[in-house]
Amino acid sequence: MLDFRILGRLSVTSDLADCTPTAPMVRRVLAQLLLCANNIVTLDAIIDELWGDKPPKSAVPTAQTYIYQLRRQFEPWLPNGKAEQALATCGTGYVLQLNPGQLDLEAYVRLAEQGRLALAAGDPAAARQLLRQALDLWSGPALADVTAGPSIQAHIVQLSEQRAHTVELRIQADAMLGRHRELVGELKAMLMANPLNEWCHAQLIKALACSGRRNESLVAYQDLRKTLSTELGLEPSEALQELHQDVLAGRDRWSDWRTSA
Repeated sequence: MLDFRILGRLSVTSDLADCTPTAPMVRRVLAQLLLCANNIVTLDAIIDELWGDKPPKSAVPTAQTYIYQLRRQFEPWLPNGKAEQALATCGTGYVLQLNPGQLDLEAYVRLAEQGRLALAAGDPAAARQLLRQALDLWSGPALADVTAGPSIQAHIVQLSEQRAHTVELRIQADAMLGRHRELVGELKAMLMANPLNEWCHAQLIKALACSGRRNESLVAYQDLRKTLSTELGLEPSEALQELHQDVLAGRDRWSDWRTSA
């Protein structure tokens, strides 16, 4: 069975043998088909992804040649005659037909949703395990080594947002399990990459306070206030201001801090 990976570098393997296409345009077509696995990708959509609004006169036969090359690439790893079924022609388009477990994206979506549901059901331990399993499937930015046209780029942006949300849910699960000290370093690193992320600032303020580092928690709030004022001319949100007052007053409400702010 062929295994496809897009949560990082594009790869196709079978029994540990690498059968990933090397031609850049063929890789782009494969990436587009994988992002829409088990759904029709029209020939027009492929042409638009590859050449935008300036396709060459030979766009149709050239795109069809890329499909042919993909089938030949997969043929040695599939039973006789199965390449045309795995990458099937459907009217004026193509469908890459995959079974459960063949694509890392499918596994990620399933695990992330199971983790979200476990967290909503009040089971942070199960949620943490499922969400970590989902995030472990990522080895870098999605399709990191594929040149992206408009369709692929839109999917990459969406996947990046989904991964960020999964990270937030896993942090919430860790906080609910009292793993505040372990979260401090991770949150600081996240804020170095995105210093205007108020959600991360709030989680850091909470994690520091819950770790008995109230002074550092207050400093973290002042750092956020200074950053927002300098960069955007804004004050922290009302929820963050209330959080600051709680820390300042030493109110013992740490156990209630889950998903707010």
